[in-house]
Amino acid sequence: MSTQLAWFKSSYSGNDGPDCLEAAISHPTIHIRDSKNKDGAQLVFTRSSWAEFLVLAAEC
Repeated sequence: MSTQLAWFKSSYSGNDGPDCLEAAISHPTIHIRDSKNKDGAQLVFTRSSWAEFLVLAAEC
């Protein structure tokens, strides 16, 4: 059974620039992709890995 992901654009991606990310949240993973290449590669994180990434990104 295939589950359709509900993608949403990052609030940090502007409408006028080329840098756009989309995310989709499913149980138990977070999916990230380039909005300009919807059929391209995706990054998939567990919820705990995503939380760790956000902590580290906030420190930058």
